[in-house]
Amino acid sequence: MKNQVNTIEYSVKEALLQNSHEHNDVIDFTIEVANANHIFWIKEICDVTLSSAIARGTGISGRSHKSLEEKMKKGEAIIAFAADGTWAGFSFISSWENGKYVSNSGLIVAPQFRHTGLARKIKRKIFWLSRQKYPNAVIFSLTTGLAVMKMNHELGFEPVTYSELTTDEVFWEDCKSCVNCPVLISKQRKNCLCTAMRFDPKHSISGNS
Repeated sequence: MKNQVNTIEYSVKEALLQNSHEHNDVIDFTIEVANANHIFWIKEICDVTLSSAIARGTGISGRSHKSLEEKMKKGEAIIAFAADGTWAGFSFISSWENGKYVSNSGLIVAPQFRHTGLARKIKRKIFWLSRQKYPNAVIFSLTTGLAVMKMNHELGFEPVTYSELTTDEVFWEDCKSCVNCPVLISKQRKNCLCTAMRFDPKHSISGNS
């Protein structure tokens, strides 16, 4: 299901923590569905994602430049910019088993824009995009981050076992580039260090559309 997706502007009026000092600047972000015009930013997105994972000491499955380019061209990614055009954040979706499942992945915010509430805005937008393009799909997320878990919970996600996720081998193949993959394999793919959470539209009271 394809829908016209309009750019949504968010004015985030929170203190920006930068260089360990607080500023009361008002930051205007533009959060939109990515397209072919945004391919230029892929290298920076990949570099920041990798450096962030290394800094946190957590695993992350690799995403090739080509795969992210395809996401942008298909309108299956969200990208955010500051008012001056600086790249600020990103996330993408993937469908599995002919649209039965959709994963929300790759949420990243540029270091200078963290602690502004931007991650939550992107998370809500990528969830909205998932519901627009795949309204009947079960949406899921794998994460080691407490902040992302809280965001997922706010949207109606519930923690589940890995057996309640997609069985698509391509999805699990992507985990091989994660440093925690040996744990996943040793557990016979039943669990790992990531927490699995999912949103089932059939069980949603509000619909969260």
